Amino acid sequence: MKTLSLLTLIVTLFTACQSTPIISETEHQNNTIQIPTDSSQLLVVTTPNWNEKNGILQRYEKHNTHWEKVGHTIPIVLGRNGLGWGKGLHETPKNAPYIKHEGDGKAPAGLFRIGHAFGYNPLPFDIDLPYSVYKTTDHCVDDSHSKWYNQIVDSTTATQDYKSFEHMKLENHLYKYGLTINHNPDNMANDGSCIFMHIWDGTQNGTAGCTTMIEDEIIELLKWIDEKRKPLLLQLPIEEMPKLNP
Repeated sequence: MKTLSLLTLIVTLFTACQSTPIISETEHQNNTIQIPTDSSQLLVVTTPNWNEKNGILQRYEKHNTHWEKVGHTIPIVLGRNGLGWGKGLHETPKNAPYIKHEGDGKAPAGLFRIGHAFGYNPLPFDIDLPYSVYKTTDHCVDDSHSKWYNQIVDSTTATQDYKSFEHMKLENHLYKYGLTINHNPDNMANDGSCIFMHIWDGTQNGTAGCTTMIEDEIIELLKWIDEKRKPLLLQLPIEEMPKLNP
């Protein structure tokens, strides 16, 4: 697949956990991240540093070769221990100080494809990406020893060789609306599993590795994302952004 050198992220404002990246296309041979040229929707999540669990999300759309902001910035809460380089469409830098592993409480840093939407009931609005209604018997497997690791399975039909998993329908509202993130797409053991965007729990505790926001904002994302535009998530601490400049 053809790629462009990473859209350079130039930070023009950063106060506390808020930043406003401006995106323009440039060539840079040292980039570790490249945006596929057939993608025209991008979610950019930034945090103040590797260990911070608060940040912001900004949407972008590509028009011809120019990327433009869409809508307002969205406050997010992610991994309780911040970020670590995950497995996606990027190359992990050599000697990277933070690498995501199973159970580390870090959200994955890097560039990732957005998968399908999910929730508890049929949607009361239209979206342009696949949507799954999950039951309490649907499990996302986080047991690295299982053949189902990092996969969502129906426990009533799948051979249960796993001891650890997440219910995809919870007793609370947090998975009422969500998006899967294609982190660790080869399902490599211990490299991290079950990464989603979903509804924030209202606390500052952070997550096990997911990226969360209030319900209205996740609904807005679901309505905006279009599978045909091959949407992506770019998630990095702000200190990594200068390394992407020309």
